[in-house]
Amino acid sequence: MTADAAPTPERPIVAAGSGPAVRRPATAPPSLRDGRLEAALRNLELSVRRRLDGLLQGNHLGLVPGPGSEPGEARIYQPGDDVRRMDWAVTARTTAPHVRETVADRELEIWVVLDLSPSLDFGTAACEKRDLAVAALAAVAHLTRGGGNRIGALVATGAQTLRIPARGGLAHARGLVRRVAETPRAPEGTRGELAAAIEQLRRPPRRRGLAVVISDFLGEPTWERALRALSARHDLLAVEVLDPRELELPDVGTVVLADPETGRQREVVTSPLLCREFAAAAAAHRDRVAATLRRCGAAQLTLRTDSDWIADIVRFVLARKRAWSGGGR
Repeated sequence: MTADAAPTPERPIVAAGSGPAVRRPATAPPSLRDGRLEAALRNLELSVRRRLDGLLQGNHLGLVPGPGSEPGEARIYQPGDDVRRMDWAVTARTTAPHVRETVADRELEIWVVLDLSPSLDFGTAACEKRDLAVAALAAVAHLTRGGGNRIGALVATGAQTLRIPARGGLAHARGLVRRVAETPRAPEGTRGELAAAIEQLRRPPRRRGLAVVISDFLGEPTWERALRALSARHDLLAVEVLDPRELELPDVGTVVLADPETGRQREVVTSPLLCREFAAAAAAHRDRVAATLRRCGAAQLTLRTDSDWIADIVRFVLARKRAWSGGGR
């Protein structure tokens, strides 16, 4: 069929042809589709522990990416500091604005909302977005494990929602990642409900901790209200999972585009004009997602299927730690 309008990335779009080859990143998460799940998960754990242990050794990260809730020392206010951490007593005494540092909690509860809707079953580089989302979960579990911390997950595929209770220990962390990796894929044409999954995390209310939302955040930001409400009680980390073909459409001639969450298809001719319009629409959508996450008070980590995802996580964590210690942004 002939396209009657230019495609935009407001909904997931999959091209029948992947276009030019994309360079494989230095560290790609193992594929979880090849029938060797145990070996793939073991390889994933070794990759995460080897790279993160070597670069973040000795750092108790606490409420990643925040500082924790136990009071610490006061320091001079730096542009970009959270005004909610202003120490008004010290500010009044010194006549200079100060913020109060906080110390990372030692026993934390971490909950991960993982979006595994059909739009994540797509990838044109080293892996599918679904594989990268599971890898991000493994990294969060490793960064926050230890010290009596507990981690749980709420996995939403659109067809079902899986809740894994929060518990501590290495065996639980491994089992959690395995159960998520084994979650059946939703049938094509199933719509994801990220907002509903976030709402489920809010009920019943839980003690203050870290909430991590892993998704591609495609479509309208109907999840904003739920995420904003979640930030009133928890520190938030949003992990955005992207594929390069969602940002740029290659000029390869006639292709068939399909929306995996509605089943709609469209045949288009990828002219230079269409490619430019697609890239502009994709950039605008990404900017909108980033602005929405900022309004919700969430720190944003972006992972791509054509990038070294572990290096991206390390850079993000170190930058956040420098920012919270007054080293600037």
